[in-house]
Amino acid sequence: MKNLIILFFLFNSLSGFSQKNLRDSVKVSNSVFSVIYSEKFEQPIWLKYRSINRPTNVDRGSMDFYTEKNIKTSDDKDYKNNIYDKGHLAPAASFSDNIKNLKQTFSYLNSALQNRYLNRGEWRLLEEQERKWDDTEPLTVLVKLFFDKNHVVLPTGASVPSYFEKHIFFEKQKKWKCFVFLNSQPKSKWENLKMVCTTQNHKLILF
Repeated sequence: MKNLIILFFLFNSLSGFSQKNLRDSVKVSNSVFSVIYSEKFEQPIWLKYRSINRPTNVDRGSMDFYTEKNIKTSDDKDYKNNIYDKGHLAPAASFSDNIKNLKQTFSYLNSALQNRYLNRGEWRLLEEQERKWDDTEPLTVLVKLFFDKNHVVLPTGASVPSYFEKHIFFEKQKKWKCFVFLNSQPKSKWENLKMVCTTQNHKLILF
């Protein structure tokens, strides 16, 4: 038993991610998205990207998600043998203009534990609609993740979001469209999941 305890503390020391040092929020920006990430939840809590009419020049092929140096994120083990997909927040299809942008969408900073029926259903369909809307004007998109008090925590340690909000700003019209999705199999079309947009919802847009 003593040897096991020593190995446990040695492992945490080497990994650099002891539980007490995990951060509530880490801010990261790159050429594709800006994110506030929770190391404690191992999930994003807020992410922003800009959707414009980019050409499709590259294909995702067998590309998969990767972890980031010095940030404790979810990883492959969190998505095994359960109902959760590695849900892109900034969509890969919207950033397929070059390989650098496409690869950045596969950072685990951009991945959420998302119910597979949501990810492959209404969430995907709204992403497709964004790419139709951005044919006529650029969009700024905010995705917010919410964790109820008794949210699911996986045996691997990652927290499962309770629900998602997507706030879409139409840059020419200066108007918002906002939607809310429970992290479960959808019972309504995305068009029926609109929510009221308020100024308070969009305070972080300048980050």
